[in-house]
Amino acid sequence: MIADEDLHRHALENIEQADALLLGRVTYEMMEVGWRGSAPEGARTDWEEAFARGIDAKKKYVVSSTLEGVDWNAELVRGDVGKAVQLLKSESGKGLLVGGLTLPLALAEMGLIDEYEFVVQPRLAGHGPTLFAGLSKRVDLKLVSRLEFGSGAVAMRYEPRK
Repeated sequence: MIADEDLHRHALENIEQADALLLGRVTYEMMEVGWRGSAPEGARTDWEEAFARGIDAKKKYVVSSTLEGVDWNAELVRGDVGKAVQLLKSESGKGLLVGGLTLPLALAEMGLIDEYEFVVQPRLAGHGPTLFAGLSKRVDLKLVSRLEFGSGAVAMRYEPRK
């Protein structure tokens, strides 16, 4: 990912529009290392610091069967992930923002994702993880919005077709 100001501001807007973040263990640990708390003076740009404050303050639900505990304004989700997510969705006012690779695949399999956002970067890598690899069924999507960034990245938002 090309980590520029526009993309971080967009991600922060998405975070602020959600009631909470729903993360798998790997994504939670990666985000915690990168964004928890304040950094030493000058270590982050102003926009990176704004992003860090936003994600730091947001409620987080972490799906994990291996973590013993979490902090960083987080709560562990164990057991039947489908039932837990359905309960969280029923309580939620603005919705949950999901991140990662493994958890979104599981939620897509269960039909629990109401909206997808894909950010396409202007870079060919030739390797790396494939989103939704192993999905057992097709999910037809309808484009609902598109946003282009100065970097050449494009954020496309889709809803599942009914």
